[in-house]
Amino acid sequence: MKKLFYILFFLVCTTVYSQKDSTKVKKTSQLQLAGPRVQYNPLSPSKAAFYSAILPGAGQIYNNRYWWQLPLIYGGMATSIYFFIENSNEFDRFRTAFRRRKAGLPDEFTVNGTQIISDAGLESAQRQLSQNRDLSLLTTVLIYVLQVVEASVTAHLIQFDDSDDLTLSPAAIPSRDAYDAFPKMGLTLKYTF
Repeated sequence: MKKLFYILFFLVCTTVYSQKDSTKVKKTSQLQLAGPRVQYNPLSPSKAAFYSAILPGAGQIYNNRYWWQLPLIYGGMATSIYFFIENSNEFDRFRTAFRRRKAGLPDEFTVNGTQIISDAGLESAQRQLSQNRDLSLLTTVLIYVLQVVEASVTAHLIQFDDSDDLTLSPAAIPSRDAYDAFPKMGLTLKYTF
């Protein structure tokens, strides 16, 4: 019973907004279509993806959606590139120290003949820094691919009118069946375009 109540409460409280039918006519002094008619351009998603593949963020500029997306794209890529360079430099430091120690030469982690970091610690640090470097590179590539896909999808979806005229209005209607002694409840979903 509790689940039924939650389902009914959710359906009653839910209102979904989606596309507007562009063939609907406004009631004004002159007949106009309900919204600006945009010529469908099937090559627009391809162009946006191509521009983003050439220069990250160029597809978002092509789609006119750059004011909040470009800082995310360049901020994410710059951060992951920074960590890639930082982890690579640290990896080289520990690898050089490890190689020098194995060759019997002094390294930066040996002070006055005392090893600050053991051989196992140097190996462990190299392993961890290598993983972090690879993860930073993977993050950079993932952000690059996602911005190309996002530009293509946005260019495809921007050609549709996305006004608030499509709504979901749930209603509970009692059954008026003469043969049943007990009233039945049903659920009807009415979509309005």
